[in-house]
Amino acid sequence: MHFEFRSEKGNVFLRITGTIASFCFFQLIAIFSFAQSLPVGTPLLEDAAKRLQVKGELGVNSSFLVRPLSSQALFADDSTFQEGGFFISSQSLLKKGRVLLKSLPVSVKQQYNTNHPFGWNDGSMIPVKGYQSQLTAGLYAKAGPLSIQLQPEFVYAQNAAFSLFPASNSDSIWKAYYHILNGIDNPEKFGNGSYLKLFPGQSSVRLNYKKISIGVSTENLWWGPGVRNSLIMSNNAPGFKHITFNTTSPVKTGVGSFEWQVISGLMSSSGILPSDTTRTFEGQKLYKAKNDQERYLNGMVITWQPKWTKGLYLGITRIFYQSKLNVSSSLNGYLPIVTSFFKSKALDENTFGGRDQLFSFFSRLVLPESKAEVYAEYGRNDHSQNFRDLILEPEHARGYLVGVKKLFFSNKGDDIELFFELTNLQRTSTLQLREQPIWYVHHQIPHGYTNQGQVIGAGIGPGGSSQTIGLNWLKDLSKFGVMFERIVHNNDFYYDAFASRQEFGRHWVDLAFNLNKSWVQKRFIYSANLSLVRSLNYQWQYNTELDENVDVTNLHATFSISYLFR
Repeated sequence: MHFEFRSEKGNVFLRITGTIASFCFFQLIAIFSFAQSLPVGTPLLEDAAKRLQVKGELGVNSSFLVRPLSSQALFADDSTFQEGGFFISSQSLLKKGRVLLKSLPVSVKQQYNTNHPFGWNDGSMIPVKGYQSQLTAGLYAKAGPLSIQLQPEFVYAQNAAFSLFPASNSDSIWKAYYHILNGIDNPEKFGNGSYLKLFPGQSSVRLNYKKISIGVSTENLWWGPGVRNSLIMSNNAPGFKHITFNTTSPVKTGVGSFEWQVISGLMSSSGILPSDTTRTFEGQKLYKAKNDQERYLNGMVITWQPKWTKGLYLGITRIFYQSKLNVSSSLNGYLPIVTSFFKSKALDENTFGGRDQLFSFFSRLVLPESKAEVYAEYGRNDHSQNFRDLILEPEHARGYLVGVKKLFFSNKGDDIELFFELTNLQRTSTLQLREQPIWYVHHQIPHGYTNQGQVIGAGIGPGGSSQTIGLNWLKDLSKFGVMFERIVHNNDFYYDAFASRQEFGRHWVDLAFNLNKSWVQKRFIYSANLSLVRSLNYQWQYNTELDENVDVTNLHATFSISYLFR
């Protein structure tokens, strides 16, 4: 099927060849694309774009590994695409010469948990029981190379009471619990009473030149190929303020195409104390007070698509972070990503006043002929002593995820998508011989790798693991899916607290069965999810007196609506 669109003057056109689904998708992107970027987690559109690439209906130049996505990245393969065609396709609040002003979509996301918090990758929303909503809207302005995107997020949460880590646990169990809490700012509950907060959200101010952009932003970022989790950067926490230097579409060279993003930013604390801060063990107070000092972060992601292997993408990321007070006034202080990116033992934590690092490399292989994609990410939460150490014990302090997607065609002409993803952040057997840090937790940086109380990386959190399998029925831009997920909560804490007791039956495991549907109707995008969650040994509880497990059931529901202006 062939479509061709022209402006009234006929000087700009966009040609789309493909299915009705392709046509619908490009029309929606045309509405969204007046903004500099498509926010991470935008319902339906991100998945639809990747699916078109897997089907061979969208070029393979863009990796989809550095998000948020720009319209330039989506259409990097379309030689007939002209940016002005998008702006002509919709009316502007103001359009005069090179000056443009437009309304951004209005979105409302609602969430409800009946028993206890569940879910992740929801940005500025928080883990709560009860009702929660997020409202976002804004404006986009452009004047020559300057672009300004103002898209704040307003969050309200009922924040109802629920069962926390049991106060009845022994002091020795609380000691293991505080071993985690003293190295991370990740509260179970965000204060008492209702929660109300305004975030800058998906906002940015940028200077853009061809395929390069530099500016300041609070947008959520996602680095890597994962769908449910990402080891280094995800939208699990609110976006943090950062300076960014990045590509807006792949840069072609003689050896292939490259994309990158370099950031320097500040992560803030939640200001919320953990439970039972007066608890002691052998006369020593377990809780170690944290100050609310921001942490400085410097990181980089680079992806490469070799020109000899179409559809293969390789990437590498590295993050350094430390207390803002301990940043030295030097190149190595402000930009360790420049001085130490490829060094195996990049720094002495004591010398630099407590500085941690995270590292990962990843790959994604798109197979349009097979209508499939395979991806993986391997990361380290602790640098190797040298290259020999990396070869001898690659499993030390490692985390990983692997995933696969495959499209099938039904007799009715619809697509059926089968997908699987596995993520593991649990410590390995090298712990028996050498100290091994827990992912996102750090003894010298007591807030850990978090922003405003939530982990910036994988939403399953420290010591967690998950296995996800799902099946989606796809028709044009509508999707109906079922998903089963098994989530293991912080096995690193579990073994510290309960291994000596030989209590192998106290793992906290969530079994979640999910139904989801997303669809487009006129200028509205709808997305609905309903999960039935059975938490086995909730909060690692086991009733030893009755020899019974403590299992609870939770119903998790979300519903979002986005309205797209012309």
